[in-house]
Amino acid sequence: MKHLSWLVTAAALAASSSASALGSLADVAIVDRDSGATLSAYYYRGEYWVAGNPGGRYAIEVRNHSGGRLLAVTSVDGVNVLSGATAGFDQAGYVFDPGESYQITGWRKSSSEVAAFTFTDLPNSYAARTGRAANVGVIGVAVFRERPPRYIPPRITQAPAPGGAESRAQAEESNQETAVAGAPGASAAGAPGKAGEAARRDYLAADSARGPKLGTGHGERESSYVQETEFQRQQPGPNEIIRIRYDSMDNLVAMGVVRRVHPLPNRPEAFPGSPRQFVPDPPAG
Repeated sequence: MKHLSWLVTAAALAASSSASALGSLADVAIVDRDSGATLSAYYYRGEYWVAGNPGGRYAIEVRNHSGGRLLAVTSVDGVNVLSGATAGFDQAGYVFDPGESYQITGWRKSSSEVAAFTFTDLPNSYAARTGRAANVGVIGVAVFRERPPRYIPPRITQAPAPGGAESRAQAEESNQETAVAGAPGASAAGAPGKAGEAARRDYLAADSARGPKLGTGHGERESSYVQETEFQRQQPGPNEIIRIRYDSMDNLVAMGVVRRVHPLPNRPEAFPGSPRQFVPDPPAG
């Protein structure tokens, strides 16, 4: 099946590398658009976390490391960033040429405009405002390889004998289709698992120590140009899933995801009044 998606062309980025990028087929990183810095990814009990700056704009940077085109179906807070539908693997995404990178900067409003991603309090998030607050605080990228063009053998003009070349070619074609349908499933970066469930319990248990939870708002409109393209997936399920959770730095510290180093208290100085050469006389008694 061919899926209509969006080809990232006008806003491609120069290739670069980041220690905080996650993934194998594609590198995924979260970028603070106000400072230009890539947010550090913290690994905690089976999940990756980044600390968002409340009120700040951010982007999801995707870089294609494979030798072929890739489709990146992208979600924020459980919502597809292209359509606004509750996110699923079978939906449209962004298509990347080999070696191409691109910053997904907002909720797509048209082929030329997005509403910026902004870190905001949970009630003001786009997901909460549309009645879908259950998955606020997670960014997902499902990566699909492209299916190679199918080989069509030359037509045989002479009628073959039973079990001849044409029958064998048809059998081989059938086997190829079966192999594609039964291809290995997705590998996952930051998949929840048992450790992720433990992190979720810790996250809920830390409610009393945490401040307001962060979500992603529907920010100001910005120019962002893409064009439609068709993409035929290699297999029904994604070849790779990158999952990144986020919250404020204070909340990550309260959860134990980040260990904040506190400065030492003021200590007494051995020579607070230096420099002096000699001991002065005491006051007259």
